[in-house]
Amino acid sequence: MSIPNLLAILRLILTPVAMYLILLSPDRQDLAVAGTIVFVIAALTDFADGYLARRWRITTTLGAFLDTVADKVLVSGALVALVEIGTMSSWVAFIIIGREISIMGLRSVAALDQSTVPPSIWGKSKAAVQFTAVSFAIIRLDVVLAGWRLDQWLMALAVVVTVLSAGDYFSRFRAVFSPRDRAE
Repeated sequence: MSIPNLLAILRLILTPVAMYLILLSPDRQDLAVAGTIVFVIAALTDFADGYLARRWRITTTLGAFLDTVADKVLVSGALVALVEIGTMSSWVAFIIIGREISIMGLRSVAALDQSTVPPSIWGKSKAAVQFTAVSFAIIRLDVVLAGWRLDQWLMALAVVVTVLSAGDYFSRFRAVFSPRDRAE
């Protein structure tokens, strides 16, 4: 198995570890720091696996699948844990997780049509902003700007970029949902 694929698997393995630390963190800043470190390491494997696969020219269908699933599992798991401990709004988690499921659905429909939905700059930006926002939501620094904590501002930005990313994907690939002329 290639190193990029192993990095994606590592991301999947680190997700429940990060979730466990997040769930124990409300009264323990040391566990919040540990959870943030685990989450950041897992998030960095996302950038590393894609970079290495492209650099070494070993991109595969399995690798693309593992990378996509691992990203969604990591972010979704962290969001669910943050909602559980009461430091994240459930509507934020719903929007972000809903977008991820929707884009995976778009990719599935495109695959049925023998086409692909490659990552866009919006999708890459979304991942970076989400990883940053979730990291700050785990650590919960005591920084308040205009009545909101820093992690709340970053999560609001993540929601905006997430929605814009979804709009970009669905507008660029709306043809996969169009009726086709079929010979009977």
